[in-house]
Amino acid sequence: MSEQDLYQCLITPIPEGTPRPLWSVMIPTYNCADYLRKTLASVLAQDPGPEIMQIEVVDDYSMKDDPKAVIEELGRDRVGFYRQQENVGHVKNFNTCIQRAQGKLIHLLHGDDCIGYGFYQKMQSTFDAHPELGAAFCRHILMDEHGHWQSISELLQPESGIIDNWLERIVMKQYIQTPSIVVRRDVYEKLGGFDHRFAYYYEDWEMWVRIATQYRVWYEVEPLAMYRQRSASNSGHTVRTGENMQEVRKGLDIVQSYLPAYMPKTTVSKLLNANRKYSAQSALKIASQMLVIGDISTAIVQIREALKCNLSLEVIGWLVYLVSKGLIRRVLQTAK
Repeated sequence: MSEQDLYQCLITPIPEGTPRPLWSVMIPTYNCADYLRKTLASVLAQDPGPEIMQIEVVDDYSMKDDPKAVIEELGRDRVGFYRQQENVGHVKNFNTCIQRAQGKLIHLLHGDDCIGYGFYQKMQSTFDAHPELGAAFCRHILMDEHGHWQSISELLQPESGIIDNWLERIVMKQYIQTPSIVVRRDVYEKLGGFDHRFAYYYEDWEMWVRIATQYRVWYEVEPLAMYRQRSASNSGHTVRTGENMQEVRKGLDIVQSYLPAYMPKTTVSKLLNANRKYSAQSALKIASQMLVIGDISTAIVQIREALKCNLSLEVIGWLVYLVSKGLIRRVLQTAK
């Protein structure tokens, strides 16, 4: 067993002869029952029946709400429910979802996200036509706490299909939000679950990189998944503490430990450096946004973490530009 294997949850195969659905829609939740109704509704509107699709909510010991009550109200006997005996953190909860999944295709759908109509039909036809695929993902829409659409992920290629040079591209930048991707269960069985060295962030990117080292991946140009950004979520908390960027640097170190087995070290170094610059710019953009709303402490945290990620002249130039932009917008707002 390698050192890497120690940190990745072993996903055991389903015993032979066990009746299995095609789909497992596994919904991890933690204190998000107010959003769970819309999440379940988006799945149940496309439900092909229990013989084809397992639907289960896996709750990480929520204490502020009652997801089981939502299931009983909306899902009745159709939606399964499993509650952790204690709060284990979202990474271990993800791995619980994978292990409990009985289907051949696993869709992890956060309990506050949604999918568009046609998602499962589109993905199923993709895997039917290309059984060698390890995963398939679509474009996603970012929405705010109220469900209002904010933006759509960039177009990576003009038409749907197996994505070219995917390993190099995903190493350079995180393109995927978890609700937009479907992974074959036997891929997790081979590669392991999510790495539990991550506490809050970037564990998904590391998994997508790991899959890309071994499998071909399909890209669907139609945006069929909606990812919700909440200030009270893990992502909001980690921005205020700087742990978002600390997790990024951890992820870069982890993939650097195994990527040389799949590509030249010089290529790995170039790709990861591009990721560091992109990640630093993302942190500086957040800092600029925080300055606009007057959250100086969070802005300072993000600036500090950006410079720890990459201290190139290019990043320093972004720092001057984005911070100046944020300060000017703040001054204009307060002057009104």
